[in-house]
Amino acid sequence: MKEVPSALLTIQVLGALRAVEDRLEAALEPLGLSLAKLGVLSKLTAAGEPLPLGTLAERCACVRSNITQLVDRLEAEKLVVRSDDPHDRRSVRAELTTLGRSRHAVGLEALHEAEKAIVARIPSRHRAAFLESLQALHDDD
Repeated sequence: MKEVPSALLTIQVLGALRAVEDRLEAALEPLGLSLAKLGVLSKLTAAGEPLPLGTLAERCACVRSNITQLVDRLEAEKLVVRSDDPHDRRSVRAELTTLGRSRHAVGLEALHEAEKAIVARIPSRHRAAFLESLQALHDDD
C-alpha cells in the first residue's frame, strides 16, 4: 500500500477536526448555544452549586477574561445569574437558573444526536481501528 505523506495526513486530520466541531456547533446554534456556552453550563451543572468565576475558569481550562465574557452572554440570556460569594467579598459566583438547567439538558440532547450522526458516517467495521488510530495520536511516548 502506498505511503501517505505526513503533511497530507496532518491536513486531513485538522480538516476533519474542524468539520466535526462545525457540525457540533451547528447542532447547538438553533438553541442559542455554542460548545463554549454548553461547557460552562455543564461545569455548573456538575458542581451542583454556584461557582466562583475563577474556579469556573479553572474547570473550563480557560482564562478568567474568557469566562467573564461567557458568563456575561449567559446572564444576558437568563441562563445564569451572578451572585456575591458569601465567603469572599471580592469574588463573584455564577449560578444556573431554571432556564439554564433546561437549556443545558436540551443542548446535551442536541449534541448527542449530532455525535451519533457524525459517528454514523464512519463504517461500523472501521470504528475500532479508527479509535485505535485516534488514541495513538494522544500517546505521549
